Amino acid sequence: MLPKGPGDVEPAVCQNDGMTTTGAHEPSLTAQEIRPLLEGWARELGFQQLGITGIDLGEHEAYLEKWLNQGYAGSMDYMARHGSKRGRPAELVPGTCTVLSLRMDYLPDCTQAEEVLEDETRAYLSRYALGRDYHKLMRQRLARLARRIETRLGTGQYRAFVDSAPVLERAIAERAGLGWIAKNTMLINERAGSWFFLGEIYTDIPFEPDPPKVEKHCGSCTACLDICPTNAFVAPHILDARKCISYLTIEHAGSIEPSLRPLMGNRIYGCDDCQLVCPWNKFAQVSGEADFAPRHGLDNAALVELFAWTGEEFESRTVGSPIRRIGYERWLRNLAIALGNARTSPDIITALNARIDDSSPLVREHVAWALAQHQGEV
Repeated sequence: MLPKGPGDVEPAVCQNDGMTTTGAHEPSLTAQEIRPLLEGWARELGFQQLGITGIDLGEHEAYLEKWLNQGYAGSMDYMARHGSKRGRPAELVPGTCTVLSLRMDYLPDCTQAEEVLEDETRAYLSRYALGRDYHKLMRQRLARLARRIETRLGTGQYRAFVDSAPVLERAIAERAGLGWIAKNTMLINERAGSWFFLGEIYTDIPFEPDPPKVEKHCGSCTACLDICPTNAFVAPHILDARKCISYLTIEHAGSIEPSLRPLMGNRIYGCDDCQLVCPWNKFAQVSGEADFAPRHGLDNAALVELFAWTGEEFESRTVGSPIRRIGYERWLRNLAIALGNARTSPDIITALNARIDDSSPLVREHVAWALAQHQGEV
């Protein structure tokens, strides 16, 4: 799963944190005294794990620079826009000396992903995108945790981030002991697999760091690399985003390379293949967060049904959803490719013909391609 895009840095400001209160009369604690309490507070807020690290991300910063220089980021210019701030927390938030890294499970309890992928008439969306957008939910929870820490310590500055600023979240999580960066570039936790979101709190409080995860437990397994539909992995730990279906369907704004279109199958928003085959995900837990439950039947929707949405329907049915960020035009582009890859049927031909004169040149191009795939079959 690729970064979902940049956003504004937001301070950890919140209203009532919704947690069990301790009372203003309680004495302040030291950073050493408060550390054993943090995990419990995080769990109260729906996080499954918390780890702490310092701000030295040197090797990861060097890796990012090399990755960018090789052009693997494609059109994701924001990956380089902030210079060294992404790998140097104290440059992003002056005074930062510690980062709290937290993870939250998101796997929904819904139709089996493999079944949808195997049904070419159905639309496959990454499991993280089936419910409400995680950014706001997690950022609010992080802000509550930061406020709780500030109240009990009586001091400190805190900034909360959830994929909303130049932050090397997986590198930070690995340094904080939450897991290891695997061959598919995802973070894997030995007790939870990889179906989780990450968030961070930058602070000037010198907490004692947790031991980093230094050993990678992928062994000789290459299932994630082998399954990739577009062969987007140049080598273990190196993803060429320009060929990744998550990048193509979400980040990329223009025409999708014709040679890649047949390989995308029915994946219209993101791709989970490398996670679906990972042996460590047998330990993944279904999320208890109601906001992550599928909405509008998107876990098992028909391609022709989604392709028939009007612009107004797209806007109304993606309120509060991460899907909205790609916009209606890209939504139709992605669906047209999936319809072109589906088995020929009267319903599919009718659906495509209905948009052959679409107002968008991008949509028209991909509809024409899709119809061409069905030539000789009707």
